[in-house]
Amino acid sequence: MSRSSLQGVPSRVRIPLFAALACFVALALLAFFALHVPAAHQPDATLLHSFMSFERTRLREPLLFIVSLGDPVPYAFAGLCLCAVALARGRPWRAAAVAALFVVTGAATQIAKHLLATPRFDAFLERADGQIGAAAFPSGHATAAMTVALCAVLVAPRAWRTVAVVAGWAFAAGMGYALLVLSQHYPSDVLGGYLMAGMWTSLALAALHAIERGPAAIRPWRPDRDLAIGVIGGATVCALLVLWAQRSVFTLFPADRPTLAVGAMAIAALAGALAATLARAA
Repeated sequence: MSRSSLQGVPSRVRIPLFAALACFVALALLAFFALHVPAAHQPDATLLHSFMSFERTRLREPLLFIVSLGDPVPYAFAGLCLCAVALARGRPWRAAAVAALFVVTGAATQIAKHLLATPRFDAFLERADGQIGAAAFPSGHATAAMTVALCAVLVAPRAWRTVAVVAGWAFAAGMGYALLVLSQHYPSDVLGGYLMAGMWTSLALAALHAIERGPAAIRPWRPDRDLAIGVIGGATVCALLVLWAQRSVFTLFPADRPTLAVGAMAIAALAGALAATLARAA
């Protein structure tokens, strides 16, 4: 994608195209390092082990419910609701984009799972529910949660867009945390799911900007508010996780607490960055 080939492309189309390219490159690099570089797998496994400690608390049942929201039936229902919102606002192209995204992101994730299937072994998983399957990257549930979050931002009225960003960020991050606590995926699988949804949604937004007719001006992005919400929210989540780890019935080794905090922040940061970036471009 050369600069000369994009000279005639409006900036409102160019920005989501660059976002899609960034997500694709990040996804490819993440897959390479997480699946084929042992040194990169070690922190991935360490972070998973830290999150798994929470399963021995009373969080298991609520987390199972959160994960169930990414199953096919609730996922399809969420898609129908978002399509209905777009149609009620007189945005048929956005309704069509949401319907397409709910199918394409899921299909692309399943294809990637099988193409990238790589066994990963960790001894501590033998004492839990067993090893995570070879076809686990990227996470389908994380992709589903981020697709719901980004499509909610896509169809939300401008006045409600910040609310959609915060709600979508919380849902996607919560899904990621639940998958890790229940030892269903590695952290890299969750981040890969986020990037998969971000890539396809950015491409859909670029297509929408090329098709839809209307004023080019959008509500100015307020970085002081939107970024503050993401940073404060992510920091709060991380602080609560570490405090819970220190005060709960299980023991989290002190050396693992920084890993838990950094990993939790990374998951929250990527979820929030994708939602806020789409709101900026939408």
